[in-house]
Amino acid sequence: MRPQRPDLVAKATVPDYALSSHVAPLGLAFYTGDKLPSSHRGGAFIGEHGSWNRPQLNGYKVVYVPFAEGHPNGAAQDVVTGFLSEDEKSRGRPVGLAVDKSGALLIAYDVGNTVWRVTASGRL
Repeated sequence: MRPQRPDLVAKATVPDYALSSHVAPLGLAFYTGDKLPSSHRGGAFIGEHGSWNRPQLNGYKVVYVPFAEGHPNGAAQDVVTGFLSEDEKSRGRPVGLAVDKSGALLIAYDVGNTVWRVTASGRL
């Protein structure tokens, strides 16, 4: 089937990076701190708010996308999961990401009145 407006399709901008469908990426924070492993420096943490109207839910996690020379460089890696129970009940949907002054990653979600603080094991 041919698009109705091939002229507009021809003008479309191809994204620099694509996440999977229906993940609803709402939070983003570039990481320059030192509380997390060095493999996570210079890349982007992305909060995937997630789908709600699909037979199999998607998203509901925080992923890390490595960068090199200012561009995405590699597959998204799951960093914080567990926002869905085994029977796919939501325990939260990440929306806000930030890095605090000590270098820890902060994660907030939209209805839980909770902020998680993420550091490497053994670091405060």
